[in-house]
Amino acid sequence: MDFKIRKAVPQDMPRVLELITELAVFEEEPDAVEITVSDLQTDGFGKHPAFNCFVADVDGQVEGIALFYGRYSTWKGKVLHLEDLIVSQKMRGSGLGTALLDEVVLYGNQLGVKRICWEVIDWNEPAIKFYEKKGADVKRDWDVVHLNEIGIRNYISKLEDARI
Repeated sequence: MDFKIRKAVPQDMPRVLELITELAVFEEEPDAVEITVSDLQTDGFGKHPAFNCFVADVDGQVEGIALFYGRYSTWKGKVLHLEDLIVSQKMRGSGLGTALLDEVVLYGNQLGVKRICWEVIDWNEPAIKFYEKKGADVKRDWDVVHLNEIGIRNYISKLEDARI
């Protein structure tokens, strides 16, 4: 199989969204995806891009993505956060995931980051084994904390109530 890992372009974003949706279905969260193609194009390719993305192009079709962005660690300094590494269902096991992860690691090294981090759902044993085989340390003693849009609004509402 012939494939190429390359930087994503705005025209890739419809397929990127399809892959994001495919992952959401796999993770049993099919209604959780709120982002649009327009959001991805604006946020990833505007004046101050919020993320970078590599795609795995197989004969002109995007079959995998690695979407990531820079963060800063108070302990380490510059880090990369790999938001999602997604390979289409039909292409899993083909080497695309490894090639995408390789590209992210090489990119992070060029930037001089001190760490590349990401999350993996605890029941996705094939992904966990894949990452551990690559040398990643899966931190099972940390909990991920999110404050979603509704939570943010409620938080602010309580702040405003406390200030009155």
